[in-house]
Amino acid sequence: MPNLNTVTEQLTAAGRAIEHDSFAVIDREVGPHVYDAQQWPVVRRMIHANADFDFNGLTDFHPQAVAAGVAAIRSRASRVVADVEMICVGLSRPRLSHFGIVGYQFISDADVIERASAEGTTRAVQAMRKAHAHGLLNEAIVGIGNAPTALIELVRLIREEGAKPALVVGMPVGFVSAAESKDLMAELSEVPWIVIRGRKGGSTLVVAAIHALLGLAEAEELAEKGLHRP
Repeated sequence: MPNLNTVTEQLTAAGRAIEHDSFAVIDREVGPHVYDAQQWPVVRRMIHANADFDFNGLTDFHPQAVAAGVAAIRSRASRVVADVEMICVGLSRPRLSHFGIVGYQFISDADVIERASAEGTTRAVQAMRKAHAHGLLNEAIVGIGNAPTALIELVRLIREEGAKPALVVGMPVGFVSAAESKDLMAELSEVPWIVIRGRKGGSTLVVAAIHALLGLAEAEELAEKGLHRP
């Protein structure tokens, strides 16, 4: 039976066909994997975003990650808090709007830049602190694809200041503290997370993972209405 998702699909028949054919190629070529039926669509879309099969294996999930992300999306009370503008720009506005989700990022705010300079920290650290001060981290899907310091600070905010995101999609890329920041996130049990182990990552992968979760959320809602998933 064809995929019944509408809001979280490509807008034209040609676009949908290309995307679905791409997913079919990935399914054929990926080889064995350890991901369950809810995790695999996330990993597959990440592979699709970068044509990199290394994400089969490098992607790691908290046991409740997908369920927590889908529940947050379906609650219509969540939001996306990102470390950089690129994530907010990359996310589909119609897909977010369908679930009442708004994206936030503060990396270029004047007060964030001023505090980073005054305190000798990065803008990414101050952006996470600003999001927490405004009460935006709680129940949010936090997407970090660029700045390891943002993820390290988020872990501190969770441990020391009681921040409680619904889900952390922690995928900063780089050579300094990137792998370490994701390992640090994965030590947490109280907040669900999806991480990419090692140096690889990036904002496009955060966007891909969140788009996959949006698709799963729509499919779940359709299934509850009696429309079956493929």
